[in-house]
Amino acid sequence: MRVESDTLVIGGGIAGLFFALKAAARGSVTLLTKDRLPESNTAYAQGGIASVWSPEDSFSAHVEDTLDAGAGLCHRDVVELVVHEGPDRIRDLIALGTHFSTRADQEDREYDLAREGGHSHRRILHASDATGWEIVRALIAAVRAQPRIAVLENHIAVDLMLEPSPTTEGATCWGAYVLDRATEEVKSFVARATVLATGGAGKVYLYTSNPDIATGDGIAMACRSGAAVGNMEFFQFHPTCLYHPQAKSFLLTEALRGEGAILRVPDGTAFMKRYDPRAELAPRDIVSRAIDQEMKVHGYDHVYLDISHRDPGFVRERFPNIHRRLLEFGLDLTRQPIPVVPAAHYCCGGVVTDARARTSIARLYACGEVAMTGLHGANRLASNSLLEALIFADRADRDVTAELAADRRRPPDLPPWDPGSAVDSDESVVVTQNWDEIRRFMWNYVGIARTNRRLSRARQRIRMLQDEIHDYYWNFLVTSDLIELRNIALVAELIIESAISRHESRGLHYNRDTPQRDDAHGLRDTILNRETLRRVRRA
Repeated sequence: MRVESDTLVIGGGIAGLFFALKAAARGSVTLLTKDRLPESNTAYAQGGIASVWSPEDSFSAHVEDTLDAGAGLCHRDVVELVVHEGPDRIRDLIALGTHFSTRADQEDREYDLAREGGHSHRRILHASDATGWEIVRALIAAVRAQPRIAVLENHIAVDLMLEPSPTTEGATCWGAYVLDRATEEVKSFVARATVLATGGAGKVYLYTSNPDIATGDGIAMACRSGAAVGNMEFFQFHPTCLYHPQAKSFLLTEALRGEGAILRVPDGTAFMKRYDPRAELAPRDIVSRAIDQEMKVHGYDHVYLDISHRDPGFVRERFPNIHRRLLEFGLDLTRQPIPVVPAAHYCCGGVVTDARARTSIARLYACGEVAMTGLHGANRLASNSLLEALIFADRADRDVTAELAADRRRPPDLPPWDPGSAVDSDESVVVTQNWDEIRRFMWNYVGIARTNRRLSRARQRIRMLQDEIHDYYWNFLVTSDLIELRNIALVAELIIESAISRHESRGLHYNRDTPQRDDAHGLRDTILNRETLRRVRRA
């Protein structure tokens, strides 16, 4: 089956939805989501979206905060364009119906700006403690009302559709092969421009704040197609996820620390000032490593996040959803410290793009967490990710509009999906076993703190598993579980090889064998592609 539109968008978070709305002004759009809307990383974003909004703040301050958090690897030109274009994109969200929290004590109802770790000013616009949910609510309503956008839920992309180049300049993307999870049919979705907005890859780790859909699909598909992938060693671990046997991936927003929450060990002692003078307001990489160190040195299963010293009414009003959710687990945020542990949260690397969201493959764009734009460097500043997604979705639309107007070629006749001699599998246990093994050794060997020996062991394990997965993939019909396994295995390999290639510690990448930052050799992006991986595997 072949489905054709002007633009194909893969992903239903903030980047995909915002781009689709923009693109619908000039043509037809097909938007694919792996699950049902609004399931996405965006929907789980609690804290907010950073932008210069107060007269007490400045573009230069936001730029410098971002550069400082990024540990020398941010691309200054990208940081400046994102910060400067931020307020206009926030106004776009507001115009689409997004309701950010306001200050009740102000006659003109000014927005209530929060402060989070790494920020020198209050500049986080938020919708209580469920900002992502409010943003996608408004965007989904607008998308549903747009007749030029066809939303197809429960569709998972398998691979990109490529036209080989007659020259040496590379292939052209004309859409994707996509599995309809309801019918188990692989369809050809053809488009003049394709946008990857597939989100992150937290499920490559055993413990993550991400939903189950975050399996790095866009990164893996782009890499298999020959696109450049960058800075995958920089995976951000959120310092404070709820530690509770019945809780799954429940995040306690950084905004809690912005409002005065204190991290304590089980005996009640605060410890962050021993690691950084900013204490709880230090960037996430510092806070996560501090918690990890306390847990490993003293054998703690968790530490505690304590905001019980603040006025209970303020806490309930500022964090109503978190407060309500914790009560379901028998925990009261206003009266007791909450047990927390770090968890894989955000992939600062991804498919390399330029300032117009273009990848190294013609007609293929990437925006949101799937992309490596140069904004985050070695560590993402809190609440910059939603802003980045908006900026590059808008920039991608502008470039696609210009490109499609200048080049009016229609998609060529590409071959339909060919399953070959593949058959239904009766050994699905292989998929679950490999999935569990990858996530566990990634957590133990390629987590918050790494060593050369751990990384070497991880490389040996992923190579063996890649062989098993490759054999399984080509012998059995594709399923969503098999597609996701194949993708997390490739993403894991990209993280491992990127970490091995960096002989220093910087930002989110911390290696105990090379604990110092090396600006003489380390001020570079780590760029890998399909050919690089092949050479490494043969070595």
